[in-house]
Amino acid sequence: MAAHAPRIERRSIDAIPAAERQGTPANQFTLWLGANLQITAVVDGALAVVFGAHALWAIVGLLLGNVLGGAVMALHSAQGPRLGLPQMISSRAQFGVFGAVVPLVLVIVMYLGFTATGTVLSGQAINAFLGVDAPAVGICLFIALVAVIAIVGHDLIHSVGRVASVLGIIGFGYLAVRLFTQHDVGAAFAHPTFDFATFLLAVSLGAGWQLTYGPYVADYSRYLPADTPPRHTFWGTFAGSVLGSQVSMTFGAVVAAVAGDAFLSGQVAWLGDLAGPAAVAALIYLLIVVGKLTVTCLNAYGSFMCAATSVTAFTGQRRMGQGARAAFIVVMLLASMAIALWASADFLSNFKNFVLLLLMVFTPWSAINLTDYYLVSKEKVDLPALYDPEGRYGRWNAAALVTYAVGIVVQVPFLAQTLYTGPVTKALGGADISWLVGLAVPALVYYVWAGRQHRAPEQMIGFPEVAALDGADGTAEPAGSR
Repeated sequence: MAAHAPRIERRSIDAIPAAERQGTPANQFTLWLGANLQITAVVDGALAVVFGAHALWAIVGLLLGNVLGGAVMALHSAQGPRLGLPQMISSRAQFGVFGAVVPLVLVIVMYLGFTATGTVLSGQAINAFLGVDAPAVGICLFIALVAVIAIVGHDLIHSVGRVASVLGIIGFGYLAVRLFTQHDVGAAFAHPTFDFATFLLAVSLGAGWQLTYGPYVADYSRYLPADTPPRHTFWGTFAGSVLGSQVSMTFGAVVAAVAGDAFLSGQVAWLGDLAGPAAVAALIYLLIVVGKLTVTCLNAYGSFMCAATSVTAFTGQRRMGQGARAAFIVVMLLASMAIALWASADFLSNFKNFVLLLLMVFTPWSAINLTDYYLVSKEKVDLPALYDPEGRYGRWNAAALVTYAVGIVVQVPFLAQTLYTGPVTKALGGADISWLVGLAVPALVYYVWAGRQHRAPEQMIGFPEVAALDGADGTAEPAGSR
Protein backbone atom coordinates (compact mmCIF):
# COMPACT_ATOMS: atom_id res chain seq x y z
CA MET A 1 0.00 0.00 0.00
CA ALA A 2 2.76 2.39 0.96
CA ALA A 3 4.48 1.82 -2.36
CA HIS A 4 1.60 3.49 -4.15
CA ALA A 5 1.42 6.54 -1.90
CA PRO A 6 2.27 9.76 -3.74
CA ARG A 7 5.76 11.05 -3.12
CA ILE A 8 7.03 14.56 -3.61
CA GLU A 9 8.05 15.29 -7.20
CA ARG A 10 11.78 15.86 -7.51
CA ARG A 11 11.89 17.48 -10.96
CA SER A 12 11.54 21.25 -11.14
CA ILE A 13 12.73 23.41 -14.05
CA ASP A 14 15.19 20.81 -15.36
CA ALA A 15 14.52 18.78 -18.50
CA ILE A 16 12.47 15.60 -18.14
CA PRO A 17 14.50 12.56 -19.36
CA ALA A 18 12.81 10.21 -21.82
CA ALA A 19 12.89 7.42 -19.23
CA GLU A 20 10.57 9.47 -17.00
CA ARG A 21 8.14 10.55 -19.72
CA GLN A 22 4.67 9.06 -19.40
CA GLY A 23 1.00 9.76 -20.04
CA THR A 24 -1.11 10.52 -23.10
CA PRO A 25 -2.88 13.63 -24.44
CA ALA A 26 -6.03 12.26 -22.79
CA ASN A 27 -4.44 13.30 -19.48
CA GLN A 28 -4.39 16.87 -20.76
CA PHE A 29 -8.08 16.65 -21.59
CA THR A 30 -9.13 15.54 -18.10
CA LEU A 31 -6.79 17.99 -16.38
CA TRP A 32 -8.09 21.02 -18.26
CA LEU A 33 -11.69 19.84 -18.18
CA GLY A 34 -11.49 19.55 -14.40
CA ALA A 35 -9.67 22.87 -14.10
CA ASN A 36 -12.52 24.67 -15.88
CA LEU A 37 -15.62 22.95 -14.49
CA GLN A 38 -15.58 25.23 -11.48
CA ILE A 39 -17.29 28.17 -9.90
CA THR A 40 -14.91 30.96 -10.91
CA ALA A 41 -15.61 30.13 -14.55
CA VAL A 42 -19.31 30.30 -13.69
CA VAL A 43 -18.76 33.80 -12.31
CA ASP A 44 -16.77 34.76 -15.43
CA GLY A 45 -19.73 33.78 -17.61
CA ALA A 46 -22.17 35.57 -15.33
CA LEU A 47 -20.17 38.79 -15.68
CA ALA A 48 -21.05 39.02 -19.37
CA VAL A 49 -24.75 39.23 -18.44
CA VAL A 50 -24.20 41.29 -15.31
CA PHE A 51 -22.51 43.99 -17.37
CA GLY A 52 -25.24 44.18 -19.98
CA ALA A 53 -25.13 41.40 -22.58
CA HIS A 54 -28.29 39.44 -23.39
CA ALA A 55 -27.92 35.84 -22.23
CA LEU A 56 -27.99 34.40 -25.75
CA TRP A 57 -25.39 36.76 -27.15
CA ALA A 58 -23.31 36.45 -24.00
CA ILE A 59 -23.08 32.68 -24.55
CA VAL A 60 -22.16 33.15 -28.22
CA GLY A 61 -19.53 35.74 -27.33
CA LEU A 62 -18.08 33.57 -24.57
CA LEU A 63 -17.84 30.64 -26.98
CA LEU A 64 -16.02 32.73 -29.58
CA GLY A 65 -13.61 34.01 -26.95
CA ASN A 66 -12.99 30.54 -25.53
CA VAL A 67 -12.27 29.10 -28.97
CA LEU A 68 -9.89 31.91 -29.97
CA GLY A 69 -8.11 32.06 -26.63
CA GLY A 70 -8.12 28.28 -26.28
CA ALA A 71 -6.31 27.87 -29.60
CA VAL A 72 -3.53 30.18 -28.42
CA MET A 73 -3.35 28.43 -25.06
CA ALA A 74 -3.20 24.95 -26.66
CA LEU A 75 -0.35 26.02 -28.96
CA HIS A 76 1.67 26.70 -25.81
CA SER A 77 0.72 23.25 -24.47
CA ALA A 78 2.06 21.58 -27.62
CA GLN A 79 5.54 22.88 -26.75
CA GLY A 80 5.70 20.78 -23.57
CA PRO A 81 6.45 17.29 -24.93
CA ARG A 82 9.04 18.53 -27.43
CA LEU A 83 10.98 20.69 -24.97
CA GLY A 84 10.38 18.70 -21.77
CA LEU A 85 10.55 21.98 -19.84
CA PRO A 86 8.14 24.23 -17.93
CA GLN A 87 6.47 26.91 -20.04
CA MET A 88 8.27 30.04 -18.90
CA ILE A 89 11.78 28.61 -19.32
CA SER A 90 11.14 28.74 -23.06
CA SER A 91 10.71 32.52 -22.78
CA ARG A 92 14.46 32.79 -22.36
CA ALA A 93 14.78 31.92 -26.05
CA GLN A 94 12.90 35.12 -26.86
CA PHE A 95 13.72 37.54 -24.01
CA GLY A 96 17.18 36.34 -22.97
CA VAL A 97 18.09 34.49 -19.77
CA PHE A 98 17.77 37.63 -17.63
CA GLY A 99 15.18 39.38 -19.76
CA ALA A 100 12.64 36.58 -19.27
CA VAL A 101 12.34 37.65 -15.64
CA VAL A 102 10.29 40.68 -16.76
CA PRO A 103 7.19 38.76 -17.87
CA LEU A 104 7.83 36.18 -15.12
CA VAL A 105 7.24 38.74 -12.38
CA LEU A 106 3.88 39.60 -13.94
CA VAL A 107 2.99 35.91 -14.20
CA ILE A 108 3.61 35.46 -10.48
CA VAL A 109 1.27 38.40 -9.81
CA MET A 110 -1.32 36.60 -11.94
CA TYR A 111 -0.99 33.46 -9.84
CA LEU A 112 -1.48 35.46 -6.68
CA GLY A 113 -4.60 37.11 -8.04
CA PHE A 114 -6.27 34.01 -9.43
CA THR A 115 -5.45 31.98 -6.34
CA ALA A 116 -6.94 34.70 -4.17
CA THR A 117 -10.15 35.06 -6.18
CA GLY A 118 -10.67 31.30 -6.27
CA THR A 119 -9.99 31.05 -2.56
CA VAL A 120 -12.75 33.57 -1.82
CA LEU A 121 -15.39 31.32 -3.36
CA SER A 122 -13.89 28.08 -2.04
CA GLY A 123 -13.77 29.53 1.44
CA GLN A 124 -17.44 30.46 1.21
CA ALA A 125 -18.29 26.89 0.14
CA ILE A 126 -16.33 25.36 3.04
CA ASN A 127 -17.98 27.74 5.50
CA ALA A 128 -21.42 26.86 4.13
CA PHE A 129 -20.65 23.15 4.46
CA LEU A 130 -19.39 23.56 8.03
CA GLY A 131 -22.09 26.05 9.00
CA VAL A 132 -19.68 28.76 10.16
CA ASP A 133 -19.69 32.48 9.38
CA ALA A 134 -16.04 33.52 9.76
CA PRO A 135 -14.53 33.93 6.24
CA ALA A 136 -11.04 33.12 7.51
CA VAL A 137 -12.01 29.56 8.47
CA GLY A 138 -12.89 28.35 5.00
CA ILE A 139 -10.10 30.32 3.36
CA CYS A 140 -7.42 28.88 5.67
CA LEU A 141 -8.66 25.30 5.30
CA PHE A 142 -8.71 25.56 1.51
CA ILE A 143 -5.23 27.07 1.35
CA ALA A 144 -3.85 24.26 3.53
CA LEU A 145 -5.32 21.61 1.22
CA VAL A 146 -3.93 23.34 -1.88
CA ALA A 147 -0.49 23.55 -0.27
CA VAL A 148 -0.29 19.79 0.32
CA ILE A 149 -1.32 18.88 -3.25
CA ALA A 150 0.90 21.48 -4.94
CA ILE A 151 3.94 20.46 -2.88
CA VAL A 152 3.51 16.77 -3.79
CA GLY A 153 3.42 17.96 -7.39
CA HIS A 154 2.66 17.03 -10.97
CA ASP A 155 1.15 13.56 -10.75
CA LEU A 156 -1.13 14.29 -7.80
CA ILE A 157 -2.37 17.44 -9.54
CA HIS A 158 -3.29 15.36 -12.59
CA SER A 159 -5.09 12.88 -10.33
CA VAL A 160 -7.08 15.68 -8.72
CA GLY A 161 -7.94 16.94 -12.21
CA ARG A 162 -9.38 13.56 -13.18
CA VAL A 163 -11.53 13.45 -10.06
CA ALA A 164 -12.65 17.05 -10.57
CA SER A 165 -13.64 16.39 -14.18
CA VAL A 166 -15.92 13.49 -13.20
CA LEU A 167 -17.45 15.26 -10.22
CA GLY A 168 -17.79 18.46 -12.22
CA ILE A 169 -19.85 16.73 -14.90
CA ILE A 170 -22.11 15.21 -12.25
CA GLY A 171 -22.45 18.45 -10.29
CA PHE A 172 -23.13 20.74 -13.22
CA GLY A 173 -25.51 18.19 -14.71
CA TYR A 174 -27.54 18.14 -11.52
CA LEU A 175 -27.51 21.93 -11.12
CA ALA A 176 -28.55 22.40 -14.76
CA VAL A 177 -31.58 20.15 -14.22
CA ARG A 178 -32.50 22.08 -11.10
CA LEU A 179 -32.06 25.39 -12.90
CA PHE A 180 -34.37 24.43 -15.75
CA THR A 181 -37.01 22.92 -13.47
CA GLN A 182 -37.01 25.62 -10.78
CA HIS A 183 -36.71 28.75 -12.95
CA ASP A 184 -38.22 30.11 -16.14
CA VAL A 185 -35.09 29.82 -18.25
CA GLY A 186 -37.03 30.39 -21.46
CA ALA A 187 -37.92 33.90 -20.36
CA ALA A 188 -34.21 34.74 -20.03
CA PHE A 189 -33.75 34.07 -23.74
CA ALA A 190 -36.78 36.01 -24.93
CA HIS A 191 -36.18 39.07 -27.14
CA PRO A 192 -32.42 38.54 -27.73
CA THR A 193 -31.26 42.10 -28.37
CA PHE A 194 -27.71 42.47 -29.68
CA ASP A 195 -25.33 45.07 -28.28
CA PHE A 196 -21.90 45.23 -29.88
CA ALA A 197 -20.01 46.55 -26.85
CA THR A 198 -21.33 43.98 -24.38
CA PHE A 199 -20.90 41.20 -26.95
CA LEU A 200 -17.22 42.08 -27.27
CA LEU A 201 -16.97 42.15 -23.48
CA ALA A 202 -18.22 38.55 -23.46
CA VAL A 203 -15.65 37.61 -26.12
CA SER A 204 -12.91 39.28 -24.06
CA LEU A 205 -13.96 37.47 -20.88
CA GLY A 206 -13.80 34.11 -22.66
CA ALA A 207 -10.52 34.86 -24.42
CA GLY A 208 -8.96 36.33 -21.29
CA TRP A 209 -9.85 33.25 -19.31
CA GLN A 210 -8.04 31.00 -21.80
CA LEU A 211 -5.06 33.25 -22.54
CA THR A 212 -4.05 33.51 -18.90
CA TYR A 213 -3.39 29.76 -18.87
CA GLY A 214 -0.64 30.25 -21.48
CA PRO A 215 2.23 30.97 -19.07
CA TYR A 216 1.92 27.60 -17.33
CA VAL A 217 0.07 25.18 -19.61
CA ALA A 218 3.23 23.39 -20.80
CA ASP A 219 4.19 22.71 -17.17
CA TYR A 220 1.59 19.93 -17.28
CA SER A 221 2.36 18.52 -20.74
CA ARG A 222 6.15 18.38 -20.35
CA TYR A 223 6.09 14.82 -18.99
CA LEU A 224 4.46 13.46 -22.16
CA PRO A 225 6.78 11.38 -24.38
CA ALA A 226 8.79 13.55 -26.76
CA ASP A 227 7.35 11.75 -29.79
CA THR A 228 3.77 12.69 -28.85
CA PRO A 229 2.34 14.34 -31.99
CA PRO A 230 1.94 18.08 -31.30
CA ARG A 231 -1.56 18.04 -32.80
CA HIS A 232 -2.64 15.40 -30.26
CA THR A 233 -1.38 17.51 -27.36
CA PHE A 234 -3.03 20.56 -28.90
CA TRP A 235 -6.44 18.96 -29.32
CA GLY A 236 -6.41 17.22 -25.95
CA THR A 237 -5.67 20.49 -24.18
CA PHE A 238 -7.94 22.61 -26.38
CA ALA A 239 -10.94 20.29 -26.08
CA GLY A 240 -10.70 19.94 -22.32
CA SER A 241 -10.19 23.63 -21.64
CA VAL A 242 -12.75 25.00 -24.08
CA LEU A 243 -15.42 22.42 -23.24
CA GLY A 244 -15.00 22.83 -19.48
CA SER A 245 -14.95 26.62 -19.53
CA GLN A 246 -17.83 26.95 -21.97
CA VAL A 247 -20.06 24.65 -19.93
CA SER A 248 -19.29 26.62 -16.76
CA MET A 249 -19.62 30.04 -18.40
CA THR A 250 -22.87 29.13 -20.17
CA PHE A 251 -24.29 28.00 -16.86
CA GLY A 252 -23.12 31.26 -15.29
CA ALA A 253 -24.68 33.39 -18.01
CA VAL A 254 -28.05 31.62 -17.61
CA VAL A 255 -27.90 31.86 -13.82
CA ALA A 256 -27.20 35.60 -13.99
CA ALA A 257 -30.09 36.05 -16.43
CA VAL A 258 -32.64 34.25 -14.25
CA ALA A 259 -31.37 35.19 -10.79
CA GLY A 260 -30.21 38.80 -11.21
CA ASP A 261 -29.22 40.49 -7.97
CA ALA A 262 -29.85 37.34 -5.94
CA PHE A 263 -26.82 35.70 -7.54
CA LEU A 264 -24.69 38.82 -7.27
CA SER A 265 -25.10 39.04 -3.52
CA GLY A 266 -23.79 35.52 -2.87
CA GLN A 267 -22.73 33.19 -5.63
CA VAL A 268 -21.99 30.14 -3.46
CA ALA A 269 -25.08 30.53 -1.30
CA TRP A 270 -27.32 30.87 -4.36
CA LEU A 271 -25.99 27.64 -5.85
CA GLY A 272 -26.55 25.93 -2.51
CA ASP A 273 -30.17 27.08 -2.53
CA LEU A 274 -30.54 25.91 -6.12
CA ALA A 275 -29.32 22.44 -5.11
CA GLY A 276 -32.37 21.96 -2.92
CA PRO A 277 -32.34 19.77 0.23
CA ALA A 278 -29.68 20.53 2.82
CA ALA A 279 -27.84 17.24 2.30
CA VAL A 280 -27.62 17.79 -1.46
CA ALA A 281 -26.58 21.41 -0.95
CA ALA A 282 -23.75 20.19 1.29
CA LEU A 283 -22.54 17.93 -1.51
CA ILE A 284 -22.65 20.84 -3.96
CA TYR A 285 -20.52 22.88 -1.57
CA LEU A 286 -17.98 20.06 -1.55
CA LEU A 287 -18.06 19.87 -5.34
CA ILE A 288 -17.34 23.60 -5.49
CA VAL A 289 -14.26 23.04 -3.34
CA VAL A 290 -13.05 20.06 -5.42
CA GLY A 291 -13.65 22.02 -8.61
CA LYS A 292 -11.47 24.86 -7.37
CA LEU A 293 -8.71 22.56 -6.14
CA THR A 294 -7.38 21.67 -9.58
CA VAL A 295 -6.90 25.16 -10.95
CA THR A 296 -5.71 26.59 -7.64
CA CYS A 297 -3.07 23.86 -7.41
CA LEU A 298 -2.04 24.71 -10.98
CA ASN A 299 -1.54 28.30 -9.85
CA ALA A 300 0.47 27.37 -6.77
CA TYR A 301 2.65 24.84 -8.61
CA GLY A 302 3.14 27.20 -11.54
CA SER A 303 4.16 30.03 -9.24
CA PHE A 304 7.08 27.94 -8.02
CA MET A 305 8.14 27.22 -11.60
CA CYS A 306 8.15 30.94 -12.36
CA ALA A 307 10.05 31.80 -9.18
CA ALA A 308 12.61 29.08 -9.88
CA THR A 309 13.03 30.31 -13.45
CA SER A 310 13.59 33.86 -12.19
CA VAL A 311 16.08 32.95 -9.45
CA THR A 312 18.10 30.46 -11.49
CA ALA A 313 18.58 33.00 -14.26
CA PHE A 314 21.04 34.72 -11.92
CA THR A 315 22.39 31.73 -9.96
CA GLY A 316 23.03 29.49 -12.95
CA GLN A 317 21.22 26.51 -11.39
CA ARG A 318 19.22 24.13 -13.57
CA ARG A 319 16.92 22.85 -10.88
CA MET A 320 15.67 23.67 -7.38
CA GLY A 321 15.03 21.26 -4.57
CA GLN A 322 11.87 19.99 -2.93
CA GLY A 323 12.40 22.19 0.12
CA ALA A 324 12.62 25.33 -2.01
CA ARG A 325 9.40 24.41 -3.80
CA ALA A 326 7.57 23.77 -0.56
CA ALA A 327 8.80 27.02 0.98
CA PHE A 328 7.84 29.17 -1.97
CA ILE A 329 4.45 27.56 -2.41
CA VAL A 330 3.63 28.19 1.23
CA VAL A 331 4.74 31.83 1.03
CA MET A 332 2.76 32.38 -2.18
CA LEU A 333 -0.36 30.81 -0.71
CA LEU A 334 -0.12 32.89 2.46
CA ALA A 335 0.05 36.03 0.32
CA SER A 336 -2.95 34.86 -1.70
CA MET A 337 -4.84 34.15 1.51
CA ALA A 338 -4.28 37.73 2.67
CA ILE A 339 -5.52 39.07 -0.68
CA ALA A 340 -8.56 36.78 -0.50
CA LEU A 341 -9.57 38.14 2.89
CA TRP A 342 -9.38 41.68 1.48
CA ALA A 343 -10.95 41.03 -1.94
CA SER A 344 -14.07 39.20 -0.77
CA ALA A 345 -15.89 42.46 -0.07
CA ASP A 346 -16.38 43.37 -3.76
CA PHE A 347 -15.61 40.14 -5.53
CA LEU A 348 -17.40 40.51 -8.88
CA SER A 349 -16.11 43.98 -9.69
CA ASN A 350 -12.56 43.14 -8.62
CA PHE A 351 -12.57 39.94 -10.62
CA LYS A 352 -13.81 41.52 -13.88
CA ASN A 353 -11.17 44.24 -13.75
CA PHE A 354 -8.49 41.72 -12.82
CA VAL A 355 -9.21 39.41 -15.77
CA LEU A 356 -9.33 42.22 -18.33
CA LEU A 357 -6.18 43.85 -16.98
CA LEU A 358 -4.33 40.53 -17.20
CA LEU A 359 -5.09 40.45 -20.90
CA MET A 360 -3.06 43.61 -21.32
CA VAL A 361 0.17 42.08 -20.01
CA PHE A 362 -0.14 38.47 -21.18
CA THR A 363 -1.30 38.72 -24.77
CA PRO A 364 1.98 40.34 -25.91
CA TRP A 365 3.94 37.59 -24.17
CA SER A 366 1.89 34.88 -25.90
CA ALA A 367 2.29 36.61 -29.26
CA ILE A 368 6.08 36.81 -28.89
CA ASN A 369 6.52 33.28 -27.55
CA LEU A 370 4.37 31.59 -30.20
CA THR A 371 5.70 33.69 -33.08
CA ASP A 372 9.26 32.83 -32.16
CA TYR A 373 8.66 29.12 -31.52
CA TYR A 374 6.52 28.32 -34.54
CA LEU A 375 7.47 30.93 -37.15
CA VAL A 376 10.98 32.22 -36.39
CA SER A 377 12.77 29.29 -34.71
CA LYS A 378 10.46 26.73 -36.35
CA GLU A 379 10.35 24.55 -33.20
CA LYS A 380 14.16 24.33 -32.93
CA VAL A 381 15.57 25.37 -29.56
CA ASP A 382 19.04 25.19 -28.01
CA LEU A 383 18.01 23.82 -24.60
CA PRO A 384 21.39 24.17 -22.78
CA ALA A 385 21.58 27.82 -23.91
CA LEU A 386 18.34 28.54 -22.03
CA TYR A 387 20.38 28.23 -18.82
CA ASP A 388 23.51 30.06 -19.98
CA PRO A 389 23.56 33.91 -19.99
CA GLU A 390 26.70 33.71 -22.17
CA GLY A 391 25.07 31.34 -24.65
CA ARG A 392 23.08 31.70 -27.83
CA TYR A 393 20.20 33.65 -26.27
CA GLY A 394 22.30 36.00 -24.11
CA ARG A 395 21.26 37.96 -21.05
CA TRP A 396 18.75 40.33 -22.64
CA ASN A 397 17.08 40.44 -26.04
CA ALA A 398 16.06 43.94 -27.06
CA ALA A 399 13.79 42.65 -29.83
CA ALA A 400 11.53 40.82 -27.40
CA LEU A 401 11.67 43.35 -24.55
CA VAL A 402 10.93 46.37 -26.74
CA THR A 403 8.22 44.47 -28.61
CA TYR A 404 6.68 43.43 -25.30
CA ALA A 405 6.60 47.06 -24.12
CA VAL A 406 5.09 48.14 -27.44
CA GLY A 407 2.49 45.39 -27.13
CA ILE A 408 1.36 46.76 -23.77
CA VAL A 409 1.39 50.43 -24.78
CA VAL A 410 -0.60 49.95 -27.99
CA GLN A 411 -3.45 48.45 -25.98
CA VAL A 412 -3.95 51.52 -23.79
CA PRO A 413 -6.32 53.37 -26.20
CA PHE A 414 -8.43 50.20 -26.37
CA LEU A 415 -8.79 49.52 -22.63
CA ALA A 416 -12.12 49.39 -20.80
CA GLN A 417 -11.34 49.55 -17.08
CA THR A 418 -13.10 51.06 -14.10
CA LEU A 419 -10.37 53.66 -13.61
CA TYR A 420 -9.66 54.29 -17.30
CA THR A 421 -11.45 53.90 -20.62
CA GLY A 422 -9.41 54.42 -23.78
CA PRO A 423 -10.52 56.84 -26.52
CA VAL A 424 -10.92 54.07 -29.11
CA THR A 425 -13.05 52.11 -26.66
CA LYS A 426 -15.25 55.16 -26.09
CA ALA A 427 -15.64 55.58 -29.85
CA LEU A 428 -16.70 51.92 -30.09
CA GLY A 429 -19.35 52.39 -27.43
CA GLY A 430 -17.33 50.70 -24.69
CA ALA A 431 -16.26 47.62 -26.67
CA ASP A 432 -12.90 46.25 -25.44
CA ILE A 433 -10.75 44.81 -28.24
CA SER A 434 -7.40 45.50 -26.57
CA TRP A 435 -6.47 41.80 -26.46
CA LEU A 436 -6.77 41.50 -30.25
CA VAL A 437 -4.41 44.45 -30.67
CA GLY A 438 -2.13 42.94 -28.02
CA LEU A 439 -1.82 39.75 -30.04
CA ALA A 440 -1.55 41.12 -33.56
CA VAL A 441 0.86 44.03 -33.16
CA PRO A 442 3.59 42.26 -31.12
CA ALA A 443 3.39 39.18 -33.36
CA LEU A 444 4.03 41.29 -36.46
CA VAL A 445 6.74 43.48 -34.89
CA TYR A 446 8.61 40.53 -33.40
CA TYR A 447 8.38 38.43 -36.56
CA VAL A 448 9.98 41.19 -38.65
CA TRP A 449 12.60 42.14 -36.04
CA ALA A 450 13.60 38.72 -34.70
CA GLY A 451 13.56 37.17 -38.15
CA ARG A 452 16.72 39.18 -38.94
CA GLN A 453 18.65 38.00 -35.86
CA HIS A 454 19.17 34.33 -36.83
CA ARG A 455 19.43 33.16 -33.21
CA ALA A 456 17.76 29.78 -33.75
CA PRO A 457 19.90 26.62 -34.14
CA GLU A 458 19.80 24.52 -37.29
CA GLN A 459 18.21 21.70 -35.30
CA MET A 460 16.98 21.01 -31.78
CA ILE A 461 19.91 20.85 -29.32
CA GLY A 462 19.31 18.79 -26.18
CA PHE A 463 21.24 18.12 -22.99
CA PRO A 464 24.07 15.58 -23.44
CA GLU A 465 23.75 14.34 -19.84
CA VAL A 466 20.00 13.79 -20.25
CA ALA A 467 20.60 11.82 -23.44
CA ALA A 468 23.28 9.78 -21.66
CA LEU A 469 20.89 9.05 -18.80
CA ASP A 470 18.25 7.86 -21.24
CA GLY A 471 20.75 5.69 -23.05
CA ALA A 472 22.12 4.20 -19.85
CA ASP A 473 18.77 3.32 -18.39
CA GLY A 474 15.72 2.96 -20.56
CA THR A 475 13.43 2.02 -17.71
CA ALA A 476 11.12 4.67 -16.36
CA GLU A 477 11.08 5.14 -12.62
CA PRO A 478 7.69 5.12 -10.90
CA ALA A 479 5.76 8.28 -11.71
CA GLY A 480 5.13 9.13 -8.08
CA SER A 481 8.86 9.16 -7.28
CA ARG A 482 9.68 12.16 -9.42
